[in-house]
Amino acid sequence: MLPEHIILIDKPKGITSFDVIRILRKKLNMHKMGHAGTLDPLATGLMIIALNEGTKKLSEYLKLPKTYDAEILFGIKTDSGDVDGKIIEEKIIPPLEKEKIEDALHQMIGKRKIQAPMYSALKVAGKPLYAYARAGDTSVVAPEKEMEVRAIEFLGERFEEHHQIISVRMDVSSGTYIRSIAEEIGKVLQVPATIKNLRRIRIGEFTIDQAEKI
Repeated sequence: MLPEHIILIDKPKGITSFDVIRILRKKLNMHKMGHAGTLDPLATGLMIIALNEGTKKLSEYLKLPKTYDAEILFGIKTDSGDVDGKIIEEKIIPPLEKEKIEDALHQMIGKRKIQAPMYSALKVAGKPLYAYARAGDTSVVAPEKEMEVRAIEFLGERFEEHHQIISVRMDVSSGTYIRSIAEEIGKVLQVPATIKNLRRIRIGEFTIDQAEKI
């Protein structure tokens, strides 16, 4: 049973997290609401939405660990860390062996300081990084953040045109950017890497099976 004043939403692809709030405000005829954790337009999956008095507890939900299913594409790097961004590096690479990939994934487990994506909601001088990125302001450098991968599992692979795409499941701490982890995996394998698809399936004890469509 969900806590009072909380609803779970399965965010569709192609809209922002604020779009979800905007749609729900109109649908529920309610203004006071907020979400516990942004999902990029490319990403789908679980969002915790707090209503009315529930917004006072949002900070508790923000700190919960999360689980994601991700597709990582090898051979391309973008300015945003996902395939929606501008390509800044592209290489045709031979297929990587499963053992080599799994070894690189295993190296991700634990805590490490990694530079956050410029296209993220992390704030610098009171302004989200994505605002600087969209304005073309190159004077601001994304800070490093401590990120933690608690578990990672190789789910499979497929090929699209000349690119190898792997599917993984990651259990991570709050504040961990999957796009940054994907790029780190690429660095270990010495190939450009970016996120092809991303779906959040768990936040703490809340799961995607409990979520409603909008």
